[in-house]
Amino acid sequence: MKERPILFSAPMVRAILAGQKTQTRRAVKPQPDHRTTRVSICRDQWMGNGPSGNGVGTAQWDPWRKSPFAAGDRLWVRETWAPVSMFGDAPLGKTFQSDWAYRASGDFIGCHRWRPSIHMPRAASRILLEIVSVRVERLQDISPDDCIAEGAWRAVDRALGRGHEAVAAYQYLWVHINGAGSWNANPWVWVIEFRRVVHNAEPMPR
Repeated sequence: MKERPILFSAPMVRAILAGQKTQTRRAVKPQPDHRTTRVSICRDQWMGNGPSGNGVGTAQWDPWRKSPFAAGDRLWVRETWAPVSMFGDAPLGKTFQSDWAYRASGDFIGCHRWRPSIHMPRAASRILLEIVSVRVERLQDISPDDCIAEGAWRAVDRALGRGHEAVAAYQYLWVHINGAGSWNANPWVWVIEFRRVVHNAEPMPR
C-alpha cells in the first residue's frame, strides 16, 4: 500500500466532508496517441488499443507508463490551510479542534495568511482517502451518476442554479479548474473511486 498527496479545491473538500464526493478524475500524463480507441490498466500499467506511436501494430504497451493510482493505496488531501498560531487570539470565542485552520471550513475567511494547498505538510492534512478502484476513460464519457459522485452539483449550485443537469454541472467544474478548451479536448482521464477513512476518535466535521 502506497500513500501520496492529492490536491482538492475548497468546494471539493466540502463535498468530501459531506459524503457527496466519492470520485475524482485526473488527466492521464502523457496522453496516449490521439488515434487510440481504448485504454485499459493491466498489472498497474497503461495499455492502449489503436495505432501504436511507432506505426507498427495496434497495441500500445509502455512498461514505463505505470498508473500513479492503484486500489488499496491511500491519498492524503492537501487543501488551503494555515497554522492556528498565525491568527493570534480566536475571535468571538472561536475554538479549534487542531493546530490548523482550513479555509474550506470557513475559518477566518478573508485572512491574507492562507497558505496554498501545494505547501500543506502531511501533519496538517485532516482527510485521508482509500482508493477503491481505478479505471481509464475519455473525459466526456462520464455518466450523470458519476457527475453526482464527483460532487459537481454541490460545487456549482450557486453558479448555475439547482435546475442544471449533472453533466453540465461537471463540465462547468472541469473548465473552471482546468481552463478554457479543456472539456472540448476530451482527454483520457484516470477515474479514481475512493472512500474516506474515518477514525473512531475523529471529531465531526465543522
